[in-house]
Amino acid sequence: MNVLDLFSGIGGFSLGLERAGLRTVAFCEIEPYCRAVLRKRWPQVPCFEDVRELTADRLAAVGVVDVVSGGFPCQDISLAGDGAGLAGARSGLWSEFHRIIEALRPAYAIIENVSALRSRGLEQVLRQLAAIRYDAEWHCIPAAAVGALHRRDRVWVIAYPHRDPVWLDEQRQPSRWPHAVPHARHALAHDDGGAGLMAHADEPRLERWLREELQECSRECAARPRDSQLADADVAGQHELTQRDLRSLWREQGTRGDDADGCSSACWWRTEPDVGRVANGVPARVDRLRALGNAVVPQVVEIIGRAIMKAEQEQASALTVQR
Repeated sequence: MNVLDLFSGIGGFSLGLERAGLRTVAFCEIEPYCRAVLRKRWPQVPCFEDVRELTADRLAAVGVVDVVSGGFPCQDISLAGDGAGLAGARSGLWSEFHRIIEALRPAYAIIENVSALRSRGLEQVLRQLAAIRYDAEWHCIPAAAVGALHRRDRVWVIAYPHRDPVWLDEQRQPSRWPHAVPHARHALAHDDGGAGLMAHADEPRLERWLREELQECSRECAARPRDSQLADADVAGQHELTQRDLRSLWREQGTRGDDADGCSSACWWRTEPDVGRVANGVPARVDRLRALGNAVVPQVVEIIGRAIMKAEQEQASALTVQR
């Protein structure tokens, strides 16, 4: 499956998805330092600069795009920001992400942002996905779930086209479906109780696979059992995983098979110092810190990628049986 990586998270999306078996065919990244990192790590992959100028015609040269991934800017959504939400100049770039999903109609869209999105715009994201006939599943997965020494709670929205037979015949003509679909009703726990139409999977296709991947990671990841020292930039926020959950997760330590570099998952976090975002002797420190703030944890993306691949295999097997 081919991936278009928007708002690249300094390569974290592509690294994780490629470890799951997908292939990156294009990036879109406006920051010069991040573009330099992507050129070094993926020298053969084209990198577009401004998402506002990215169109289906410009992307035609890279071939079919099966997955669009990215974490649109969080500054207007974060609890540390001004609270403008999706109306803000930076987080408002979600509208460009949405436009590209509608234009390309990928099999999957992977959307990431800070956990505050749940009360500062997630309902709007889901409604807009429903309006273009996309179902969605969303999960809050912290970096701690894959062994990091910090929480870094993030909301992950995984969207895919609604699979009803009529829509499959018409999915290349989205203008014929100008409104959200009746099946897509879902009220968020912190919503105002209104019955706004939202993208929601009546029968989630990825839930089981994603939970299995997370459980496997919790068993096999050699995390260090020090929950009381977890770095947490949002101590006042609500977390999907409690400290009790983390203690249980970390008790189940083990080892995982070596990867292509001869390094097991036990050394995922071995080089990370106890003080977050600090490493000795690294040049361009200011640019690096800024890039890390925008980055995503590739191990989380890998889990999502593996869940997608398993869902695709399951669907292909079901179609084969039906024939």
